Amino acid sequence: MNESKRFETVWGDKTLSIEVGKYANQAGGSCIVQYGETVLLVTATMSSRETHLPFFPLMVDFEEKHYAAGRIKGSRFMKRAGRPTDEAVLTSRFIDRAIRPLFPEGMKNEVQVIITNLSFDGVNPPDVLGLIGASCALHISDIPWNGPIGCVRIGEQNNEMVLNPTYEQQETSTLDLAFAGTTEKVIMVEAGGKEVLEDVVLKGFWFGLEQMAAPLKLIEEVRAAVGKEKRDVISPKTDEQKQIKEDRLKIEELAKPFILAQVKELFFTTPQATKSERTSQKSELKERTKAFLVEKEIDDDMISYGTNIVSDVIEEEVHRAIVEDGKRIDGREITEIRELVSEVAQLPRVHGSGHFMRGETQVLTVVTLGSPGDQQLLDGMEIVGTKRYFHHYNFPPYSVGEVKPMRGPSRRDIGHGGLAEKALKGMLPSKEDFPYTVQAVSEVFGSNGSSSMASTCGSTLALMDAGVPLKSPVAGIAMGLGNFGGKWKVITDLQDLEDGKGGMDFKIAGSKTGLTAIQMDTKTDGLSKEIIEQTFNQAKEARIQILESMAKAISEPRKELSEYAPRIISVQINPERIGDVIGPGGKMINEIIETTGVQTIDIEDDGLVLITSIGGDAAEKAKQMIERLTKEIAVGEVYKGKVVRLMDFGAIVEFLPKKDGMVHISEMAPWRIEKVTDIVKLGQEVMIKIKEVSDGRTSLSMKDAPGNTYPERKEPTKDSKPTTSNKRPNEKRRPLVVKKKDD
Repeated sequence: MNESKRFETVWGDKTLSIEVGKYANQAGGSCIVQYGETVLLVTATMSSRETHLPFFPLMVDFEEKHYAAGRIKGSRFMKRAGRPTDEAVLTSRFIDRAIRPLFPEGMKNEVQVIITNLSFDGVNPPDVLGLIGASCALHISDIPWNGPIGCVRIGEQNNEMVLNPTYEQQETSTLDLAFAGTTEKVIMVEAGGKEVLEDVVLKGFWFGLEQMAAPLKLIEEVRAAVGKEKRDVISPKTDEQKQIKEDRLKIEELAKPFILAQVKELFFTTPQATKSERTSQKSELKERTKAFLVEKEIDDDMISYGTNIVSDVIEEEVHRAIVEDGKRIDGREITEIRELVSEVAQLPRVHGSGHFMRGETQVLTVVTLGSPGDQQLLDGMEIVGTKRYFHHYNFPPYSVGEVKPMRGPSRRDIGHGGLAEKALKGMLPSKEDFPYTVQAVSEVFGSNGSSSMASTCGSTLALMDAGVPLKSPVAGIAMGLGNFGGKWKVITDLQDLEDGKGGMDFKIAGSKTGLTAIQMDTKTDGLSKEIIEQTFNQAKEARIQILESMAKAISEPRKELSEYAPRIISVQINPERIGDVIGPGGKMINEIIETTGVQTIDIEDDGLVLITSIGGDAAEKAKQMIERLTKEIAVGEVYKGKVVRLMDFGAIVEFLPKKDGMVHISEMAPWRIEKVTDIVKLGQEVMIKIKEVSDGRTSLSMKDAPGNTYPERKEPTKDSKPTTSNKRPNEKRRPLVVKKKDD
């Protein structure tokens, strides 16, 4: 058995530990990471052979395990874990985006990082811990990787920064900032906020960079003790490989000057070119390069390599022009946003719609309002419960002029949808103020630079068009980076060719007041403090400009919902009377729905009843029925009732649904009567007054209630013996069984 080694450090108010040598020793690198009682196994493995794919084949998978939280999967028919939840996909992307930039350029060996959550304490989130574990597993493995990096989560409470806040602390925090990097640079960001000021977010970054030292030092200790020698998968090994490398260098020296001249001619002289036209220009440049190399009598293999470096030369020249000339490929200024289009009410039958365009990026978002019962049930390892607002993002291949099979949402779709959802989640009204379930679906019709931020803008427009009372409108913008020769410039409104090597995709969303969501990926080894500060300053100016453009289409949420949207009215009942509304096996609630024609009736544990209906009249009728079912009666109240049973000594009158009482013969008329049937008949409607309520029994009076009419008075005969006892005989009563509706 392999020897196990454990390394620890105090980080915040808990111990962060890394254990190696005990599990998964056939992987390239493996470790157990623990913080609190959340425990993960992280492995990193590389294939021995190089692929011929045109990209680096990295796979990152976060494996949720219900057993880690002491739970069994909720589905009755499928207990084995299936496809990952959206939360698991977002965590996988969170880790992937941080580690990917640090692999060597040109590496084509498959690499897989698997994070398995073995124990989850419900207090400490696994995403930050998983990224620390991935960093450690890669750093101690034989896989070439330019790490390590650390990861922190920062919250903000009472103007104080909180390191690695628990779930409970996150609920009351105005900021949820998670990012990866070193003590000097930031390489990946995922954040949400409640209209947080830029200065507060920057304060969180600087605090987090300081806290990055502890996990980084711990990983280096593990590496020093058990680290493997890195494999060289880039350098040529054989004489043939060395010759190929030399030949490629010669081709680069020959072709680059030619390609560079063509780039300036083709790309920088047509600033109004569309994305598809630039794609055609790139294809033409490859053909020109091929013809040039053929003329130079270069071998076919080297000609293929020469045409492949075209993209690299284009990206390099785009960055050089930004940094040295202050010139962008489409002729815009460094801080200039492309043309904006904002429209609402584009579709006739939907509850709300918003169309947003920024340059060639075009998104139509549609909002649908549903009943509280339409909310999404969550059954993951980390999150269990319900979700009343969700945003779905669809990115069809035609949006970028491509042809691809459509197999449901990709990880990218889930990630972009989650970002737009995060940007607007905190701006929605409370359930008490607006009890609807809200779905926003963004259809991307064209993409050339941050369709996720366009989806955020489209969602704001659609939500306001639907009459959802947002606290504030939200807009988003993607910021880029020109990086050349050790110098840089932040650019506003990133698009296609600007998002290349040495750049960044820094998405920032928020209202006029503050920030609500941030996401950053970079193709560098990290961003400095100066770059981050400059990005925030420029992004704020751009965000305000976009919000002003959106306000021209709709400045505030509509006061009235669409005529096609359901209406929800509420009624508060005694929680102990919930069973009366539901009835045995749901009989009563189904009867109310069928009788009135409402869509749904949802009942909360606290007795709040939400009635959803397309027409308001049906909902009001259902409300009245529920109020009558659950009304708490009081002595002295007057009702109209129906005689449902006759006895010698009185009559049973039902005066509310499923609620009746006894009218004794002595309480039927202002005079003494001989027979009950002299005054009432079975099925007759009468007015009654509550006389007494005691031990579940209700005594009623007709003679004290206004509005009753009586037949002609009959004098009692000498032989009559009217019953005058006020005692009600003991009767066997059916027990009242109240069943509360399961959540």
